[in-house]
Amino acid sequence: MGHSAILDVPRPDWMSEDVAILADSAQRFFEREIAPDYETYIEQGIVARAAWEKTGEAGLLCAAMPEEYGGAGGSFAHEAVITHALGLAGLDSFGIALHSAIVAPYVLHYGSGDQKKRWLPKLATGAYIGAIAMTEPGAGSDLQGVRTTARKDGNHYVINGQKTFITNGQNANFILVVAKTDPALGAKGTSLFAVETDQVEGFRRGRNLDKVGLKAQDTSELFFDDVRVPADALLGPLEGQGFVQLMSELPQERLLIAVQAMAMIERALAVTVDYVKQRKAFGKRILDFQNTQFKLAELKTEATVAKIFVDSCIGRLVAGDLDTVTGSMAKYWLSDLQCKIVDECVQLHGGYGYMNEYPIARMYQDARVQRIYGGTNEIMKMVIARSL
Repeated sequence: MGHSAILDVPRPDWMSEDVAILADSAQRFFEREIAPDYETYIEQGIVARAAWEKTGEAGLLCAAMPEEYGGAGGSFAHEAVITHALGLAGLDSFGIALHSAIVAPYVLHYGSGDQKKRWLPKLATGAYIGAIAMTEPGAGSDLQGVRTTARKDGNHYVINGQKTFITNGQNANFILVVAKTDPALGAKGTSLFAVETDQVEGFRRGRNLDKVGLKAQDTSELFFDDVRVPADALLGPLEGQGFVQLMSELPQERLLIAVQAMAMIERALAVTVDYVKQRKAFGKRILDFQNTQFKLAELKTEATVAKIFVDSCIGRLVAGDLDTVTGSMAKYWLSDLQCKIVDECVQLHGGYGYMNEYPIARMYQDARVQRIYGGTNEIMKMVIARSL
């Protein structure tokens, strides 16, 4: 994934020539077009819509969507290298992976022909910015606890409820909402609705939440007060399919988090190796101390093992046989490792590692949430344990 100079790992089978070229051109695009304004986005707590549109124009949104719907006609391999390139460029707050590799696939896999024609081209250009509204103040990893309701009313549904921690929440104008169409049925009464926010009344955005890290990511509260959507806002032909739809997309969502973790691990090691080669203490380079050498030897080894595992998972997903258990392993193990490696890299920077002007300090802040969102790592372990 990208030719990260820091790890020596053979190119995986799924990385065809066009995927390898995309990996390089995506990284160049992010460094040239998005990185220069990134500090401004961090101060503002949101990435400008213009950046989304520019990314869409470059063909880097919805790369795995079919060309007939405005996508690039690629596979998850293309999404993986774009997400990886984003991380190598240090733009972890730019929520395009969720938009392209989580929101768009729901429309592709469960939408009608008409829904796909209406929505996917707008997602591919960035005219629509996507979000998925699952989490609520009282329901996180436990999706059965969702309280938001969607009541059928003639040829409309009326949505009521509130959501929180929603990625892209301030920017999003296309939101997939998880709601109960039949509260009596628990999980089986859950449905997904596409809410085009510019076309409805009663929808409002709460605060852009003040987070520990990912400062340019507009993570928000959302409120639905008698929001009327047409009956064809329901995703899929029948009510009650929401839980099944959510479950079948989970391996890809979890692997995406592992890909993000892998990119940060590589970047953390690269900046740290550069740092310890330059910085001196007691008359010699930090790299010349045996402790530094042993520590970096361990981290490089763990990162190499991780990369081979992630590459293997991507190959399995592209082939259509990545199961939920393995996806959960990738999510939990990579995000744990990410936090561990970033923490060790802060230590090797000494006091400078705690200064925000050094990239490793930002990585330290941005890494932590990876063990929480997308299903907490404790939930991942429950999923894995059920397979024993």
